[in-house]
Amino acid sequence: MSAFTLGKTDGDARTGTLHTAHGDVPTPAFMPVATQGSVKAMDPDDLKKVGAR
Repeated sequence: MSAFTLGKTDGDARTGTLHTAHGDVPTPAFMPVATQGSVKAMDPDDLKKVGAR
């Protein structure tokens, strides 16, 4: 189950936190989607540099 907690608003813009079973995601957020195989092919340092969690 997931939930969203509203942080701040400015007109139609908003910030908040998306709560999931796997952790919290501050928003707005860019969520790249990758298969497990493509992530395995990446260098761990590169994943840290881009802020992957």
